[in-house]
Amino acid sequence: MPHRIFFRIFQEVKRIFLAIFILITLSVVGIIWIQISWVKNIMLVQEEQIKHNVQDITSRVADELGAIKGSQQPTSVRPFPLENAFEMPQNYAIAQRFTAQELYEKIRLQFIAQKMEKVPFEFGIARIGNGFWVERRSNNFNEWNSDTANYYRYVRPIVAPSASAMESLVHDELLILVIPRVDELVNVGVRPKIAIAVIFTLIILTAFFLTVSTIYRQKKLSEIKNDFINNMTHEFKTPIATISLAVDALRNEKVQSDPKKLSYFSEIIKEENQRMNRQVETILKAALLERQEIQLNRKELDAHQIIQDVADNFMLRLQEKGGTLELKLGAGNALIHADEVHFSNLVNNLMDNAVKYGKENVPPKICLSTHSDEKRFFLRIEDNGIGMNRETLKRIFERFYRAHTGNIHNVKGFGLGLSYVKSVIDAHHGQIRPESTLGKGSVFTIELPLHDKEKA
Repeated sequence: MPHRIFFRIFQEVKRIFLAIFILITLSVVGIIWIQISWVKNIMLVQEEQIKHNVQDITSRVADELGAIKGSQQPTSVRPFPLENAFEMPQNYAIAQRFTAQELYEKIRLQFIAQKMEKVPFEFGIARIGNGFWVERRSNNFNEWNSDTANYYRYVRPIVAPSASAMESLVHDELLILVIPRVDELVNVGVRPKIAIAVIFTLIILTAFFLTVSTIYRQKKLSEIKNDFINNMTHEFKTPIATISLAVDALRNEKVQSDPKKLSYFSEIIKEENQRMNRQVETILKAALLERQEIQLNRKELDAHQIIQDVADNFMLRLQEKGGTLELKLGAGNALIHADEVHFSNLVNNLMDNAVKYGKENVPPKICLSTHSDEKRFFLRIEDNGIGMNRETLKRIFERFYRAHTGNIHNVKGFGLGLSYVKSVIDAHHGQIRPESTLGKGSVFTIELPLHDKEKA
C-alpha cells in the first residue's frame, strides 16, 4: 500500500513539473516574441519619423534661403529672355551669398529644433544653368552623395516667395541634404532600448532557468526520498518480522520448557535488535556528517594493518561465494594521520559494496593495492562486479542515492555508504576517484595525506 501511494505521488509530481515547464516555456517565448515585435514597431515608427523630419528640415531651410534670396532682389528687374532664364545675376545666388560654414549652421539649427542634433548630415547648394554643378558643399558631401546605397538624399529648390511663375518653374538653385541610411540611424537610437530589452529578457530566462532547476532538484529529492523510504521499509521489515516470529515462538510452551530453544530464540531477537540499531546509527551518522557535527579523533595509524583487519573480516563472506581477495600492500610508507574508526568504516564500506554488487553466479574477485609518494598514501580497491553507467557514477556520493534495479531489493542498504565514505575522506582532506564500466566492474582510488610528525 505505501508503495502505491508513493508511486501515485511521484506520478503526480511528474505531471505537475511537466505542466509548469510547458507553461513557463510558453510564457517566456510569448514575452520574447512581444519584445521583438515591440522593437520592430519602434524601429518602423522611428524610421518614418526621421524621414518626415529630414524632409521637413530640408523644406524649412530651402524656404528660409528662398526668403533671403527674395529680399535681395531689386524692386525693378529687367525681364530676361526665356533662353537666358538660367543666367540670373550673381547677387541673387545663395551659393554666392553664404559660406559653407554659414549654411551648415543654418541647417544644424533646424536639426536641433527637431531634436535631431545627433543625426549627421552633409549638404550641397547646386546651381542649374548651362549644366549642373555644386557650388557650395560640406566636407564629405561628394562622398555621401555618390554612395546611394548607404545614404539618402533630399532635394528641394530654393525659390524666392516673390518669384514669378517662370522663375518658379526654372529655379536656378537646389538644396541637397544627405543623411546616412535611416535604418542605421534608427539602430543607433534604439540600441539603448534594445539593450534594456535584452537585459530584461536575460533576467526572465535566468529566472526561468532557476525555477526549472529548482523544480527539477525538488523532483530529484522527491525521488531520493521515495527510494529511501522504500529501502528503509525493506531494511526494517525483515528484522521486525524475524523478531515477531521469535516472540511468537517464545510463547510456545514447548519452547519455554526447553532452555536451549529459549536461548536460541532470545539470541535471534538480540541479533535482529542489534541489526536495527546499526541501521539507525548509520542514518544518524550520515545526518551528523551532513551537519559537520562529527568529531574526528586523529592519530598516527598504520593503514596496512587496518586494511588487513578489514580484509580478514570479509574472507568468510567471499569464501561462501567462491570469491577471492588479493592484497598488494606495496606502499613504502603507510602511516597516516586519521581517525581509526572512520578510516576502518570507509574501507569496510567499499569492501562491502564490492561484495554486494557482484555479478550473479560469478565468484567475486577483489584486489586491494596500495602505494605512496612523498606526501600521499593511495589505496585502490578493484572488483569484477556489475559496474555502473555514467549517470550512476556521477551520483554515487549523493545521500540516499542508489542505482535503480527495478523493484528487486537484492542489494540491501539506504544509499548512505558511499556518501559516508566521501564525507570521511573530505574530513581527512583526501580525495576519492571512482571509475567503472557497466558489466565489468568498478575501481575506487583513495588518496590520503601521510602522517607528518613535525605538524603532529
